[in-house]
Amino acid sequence: MSVDRDLFSQDAVDVAPLLLGARFRHGDTVLRITEVEAYRAGTDPGSHAYRRQTRRNSSMFGPGGHLYAYFTYGMHVCANIVCSPAGEASGVLLRAGEIVSGIDDARDRRGPAVSDRDLARGPARLTRAMGIRLDQDGADLAAEPFDLALPDVPVPAMTGPRTGVAGAGGGTDFSWRFWIAGDRTVSAYRRHPSLPAPA
Repeated sequence: MSVDRDLFSQDAVDVAPLLLGARFRHGDTVLRITEVEAYRAGTDPGSHAYRRQTRRNSSMFGPGGHLYAYFTYGMHVCANIVCSPAGEASGVLLRAGEIVSGIDDARDRRGPAVSDRDLARGPARLTRAMGIRLDQDGADLAAEPFDLALPDVPVPAMTGPRTGVAGAGGGTDFSWRFWIAGDRTVSAYRRHPSLPAPA
């Protein structure tokens, strides 16, 4: 088991940059994480857990080191790593990465014409390439078919506003998107249409 329970009992904003460069495994497919976003309950208007616990977000309120998977836009599954002690609800969205093992399986799931760069570039593409399903919501990342190994040396992180988040949660007060500078698999930043353009 390589999942550090003490680490994932911390707040997602602290954990998120430490996940850059980590190896995340689902079955025979392994992803090197290159981009993430942190979310938390209570004070974060961009979070699914901002107001209260619901049936959809209940896994976010569970113990750290588990999966929070949810359906979005009626067609995509996205995956988060739950952080904080049970009941506090914070999580790290897996936004992008590089498939480093099981690339043929990932390409079968995404399509033969998809480039290596784009296999897991974006949160919905990532889960599809990895074969992560909605019914795995709440899964323990320390148990098969999952595993997660952090890099031996922390990777320097860039940080900025979260992509595509409406309202205050998408602004500079919540610059909780972290990525590896210059990595080709990092997804493009997209400001939500409701937000004003930078001055």
